[in-house]
Amino acid sequence: MSGDPVGIDSAAVTDWFLAHIPGVTVPLAFELVLGGRSNLTYVVTDRAGGRWVLRRPPTGAVLPSAHNVLREQAILSGLAGSAVPVPAVAGHCSDPAVTGADFYVMDFVDGVILNSDDDTAALTASGPAAFSADVVAVLVHIHRIDCDRAPFAQWRRPGGYVERQLRRWGQQLDRIEATTGALRDVARRLGRDIPAEQSVGLVHGDYRPGNLIIGPDGGVRAVLDWELCTVGDVLADLGWLVAMWDSPRPVGWAPDPAQGFAPTERIIAEYQRRTGLDIGDIGYYHAFALWRLGCIAEGVYHRYRDGAMGVQGVYLDEMAARPAMLAEMAAAALRG
Repeated sequence: MSGDPVGIDSAAVTDWFLAHIPGVTVPLAFELVLGGRSNLTYVVTDRAGGRWVLRRPPTGAVLPSAHNVLREQAILSGLAGSAVPVPAVAGHCSDPAVTGADFYVMDFVDGVILNSDDDTAALTASGPAAFSADVVAVLVHIHRIDCDRAPFAQWRRPGGYVERQLRRWGQQLDRIEATTGALRDVARRLGRDIPAEQSVGLVHGDYRPGNLIIGPDGGVRAVLDWELCTVGDVLADLGWLVAMWDSPRPVGWAPDPAQGFAPTERIIAEYQRRTGLDIGDIGYYHAFALWRLGCIAEGVYHRYRDGAMGVQGVYLDEMAARPAMLAEMAAAALRG
């Protein structure tokens, strides 16, 4: 239908909901969640006010391994009932005839996602401090998941995680014909001095405030966006959180100690206290995270430029500049 959001055939998806989601009432409304960097996300609301979230790959040509939403659905199902809070999966569909691609549906989790200073107004006075503690506690829970059971065991790979990631994202840059040479320069430097892995576990891959739903008290209610999850070096996840927690405004919103959030140093120290791991190489993992974010930013820019993410209010010039900026930040982090 012409009024449908990009990536949704509302009539066909409504029929699927009626067949697979108990208690749904029609008509359904589909709202594209703006600002997505990878897969397309929609809030689905039925006539009675029931809400779900639907995830599907971007439209157009995509890298299947990077947008495998059924893999993400399997991860969420595998984490159900664990110490890691995740939305419950309501159903999934592998028939592209429904809306052009695989998709899955999960329960809507009410709460706050911190993407700006305005979002912090929903927290209680003690919320920022409580969130700072819980964000580390939940990350440790992720890293302690038993990776010898399904579905996680299938993602164990020979060789080091960082080495594999350097290779994978380098191939991604080649595939999209990226022109940011600085990212390739940083990759070579990162490849020369990879730390030995201390602990291998479940790695979220994009663990940051913007992928967490929290309550007003600061407690984490759900961890979202598992498409980059795999088994690997857990300190890469900590490095990613540090990069997001300490990011300048051009990269994205970051928690401000002036608002009651813990400083970056305390986040690192709390993780070390809970795990006993040596965090002496955190500067390397910080640089690696910034480099990987630059590679992701390159892919995001290409998807928005090519229209695969729908018509959204974005500034392509700013997007085009982000990969080089992040490459320079990664180089600076390596220099210490």
